[in-house]
Amino acid sequence: MILSKGQVFCQVCPNGCALAPGAVGACRARGNVDGAIVPLGFGRVTSVAVDPVEKKPLACWKPGSTVLSLGSFGCNLHCPWCQNHEISQVGEDGVGWRTVAPADVADLAAELNARDQRMAGVAYTYNEPLVAWEFVRDCGELVHERGLSNVLVSAGCVNPQVIDAVAPLIDAANIDLKTFRQKTYALTGGRLATVQATIEALAATPTCHLEVTTLIVPGVNDTREEMDELAAWLASVDPGIVLHVSRFHPAFRMRDRGRTSVTLVYELADVARAHLAHVFTGNC
Repeated sequence: MILSKGQVFCQVCPNGCALAPGAVGACRARGNVDGAIVPLGFGRVTSVAVDPVEKKPLACWKPGSTVLSLGSFGCNLHCPWCQNHEISQVGEDGVGWRTVAPADVADLAAELNARDQRMAGVAYTYNEPLVAWEFVRDCGELVHERGLSNVLVSAGCVNPQVIDAVAPLIDAANIDLKTFRQKTYALTGGRLATVQATIEALAATPTCHLEVTTLIVPGVNDTREEMDELAAWLASVDPGIVLHVSRFHPAFRMRDRGRTSVTLVYELADVARAHLAHVFTGNC
């Protein structure tokens, strides 16, 4: 492809957006500023909370502990059922934010830990944190210097060099494996193979505890056959991977669709247990 004058490719995810000067990518969180792709969401925090790790969800990593959860704006996927669309599907002008430096994040986590030893560290979550992966990296290094942990909650649809840059800093991750069908992933603008590569890379990182979540959306990814294939593949990567089978609630562009049957969620979890030792249900 021949780029127009001033255009630059963003290389963070498979979208490979070619951005003219001043343009913003499909994620709404990276843009061409003076001929360079920069993370517009760097340090721009829209959501801050102290959460139990079980809310991430992490079921088998430091149970009973808490994390300082940070969210920004933007996402490189566009799931019709997005549960956090108020921040993930907007850019810097679509939501309120405040600027926080990586050192301030690490200092706050250390201060909270000093007050309560159950505070384990920082979670990068709510929107897609890897569209501003540089912030995750910079915070992660300082959080580790303070003896605390980093948690990543991500859809995992980013190029390998991004995962290579942050994986050594991540102590626990939950990756959203939305479906085991590329045809369905196309509804989100994502690629199954890319997410699989992310899961494989994190599973191969000895310092990273890995869990995976699949949200069961009625009529989208709710068959026993698909869950059987998904769980079998996860087990082939690492039988110790923890899987969360989660219930859909109407949201974003799927408010006209009913909630997933609790019975079906339990049934699909049982299907997954034929392959994986650690399977949990969520939102039930």
